Amino acid sequence: MRRLLAALLALLLAACSGGAPRDTEVVIPAGSSIAKAGQILEEAGATSASAFVNHARFFGGDDPIKPGEYKIEKGMDAGDILALMQSGKTVQRFVTVPEGMPSIMVWERLMAEERLKGEVPVPPEGSVLPDTYAFTTGEKRAAVLKRMQDAMDKTFAELWAERSPRSAVKDRNEALTLASIVEKETGVPAERRTVAGVYTNRLAVGMRLQADPTIIYPITKGKPLGRRIKRSEIQDVNDYNTYSMAGLPKGPIANPGKASIAAVLDPEPNDYLYFVAKGDGGHIFARTLAEHNANVQKWYALRRERGEM
Repeated sequence: MRRLLAALLALLLAACSGGAPRDTEVVIPAGSSIAKAGQILEEAGATSASAFVNHARFFGGDDPIKPGEYKIEKGMDAGDILALMQSGKTVQRFVTVPEGMPSIMVWERLMAEERLKGEVPVPPEGSVLPDTYAFTTGEKRAAVLKRMQDAMDKTFAELWAERSPRSAVKDRNEALTLASIVEKETGVPAERRTVAGVYTNRLAVGMRLQADPTIIYPITKGKPLGRRIKRSEIQDVNDYNTYSMAGLPKGPIANPGKASIAAVLDPEPNDYLYFVAKGDGGHIFARTLAEHNANVQKWYALRRERGEM
């Protein structure tokens, strides 16, 4: 009899609380009790704490509520809200790191996300795996950044274990450095292994890589230059400029994606040493300097037709 009366009381409390007066969002931290969740809901104006706690006590079953961010829709009562939190159907928010994004821009993107909290330093170049990452409102930026870096660690380890003997890189830093150059040099997925093959061939014979993005990196930290490269910048001697030095730069110039990392660890077995843009986003590849120079002249002619030169 006492249980029946208590149940009737719970129903009365839920009925009195009515449905949520408006759409609202709440964040339930990990480890929250039913009472804590009720308090958060009441403070948000979604339902009364007592209605939520009593509904959970008498009708909630054994399923626990799950932490996360929830959207409480207008009209939902305490029972609806409890069922939602037991289901774990949280609001999904995302931050995306495109392939080839430099770390300074990853940092800017994280810091600009107002739903995150806390400070993070600019991550080391090449330490973040480009992808889309889910987060919860109120989550620490450091936790999101750690997921990005853990993803890179895991992905790199898997790819490194399957590397080809043709690869010219000797360790993680070299692999990510060359992959970041490949990432910046071509936006055509089908060309990645071919471009990686060109650079692998150049490294094998001691030729300079002469990759324009390595000129830009020390100037902008990987952000777009916004103008043509100056001759003085081509001739500048530093730890990144592959026009003035042989071999690889001292480190990555961006955060390469999985496909570019895979490309430098298993480059295409070709005999190309040169490539130049052909005007549609792709490149023309050449084996000899004479072939390359002819391709360059075609590219210049196309640019003149477009009024770019």
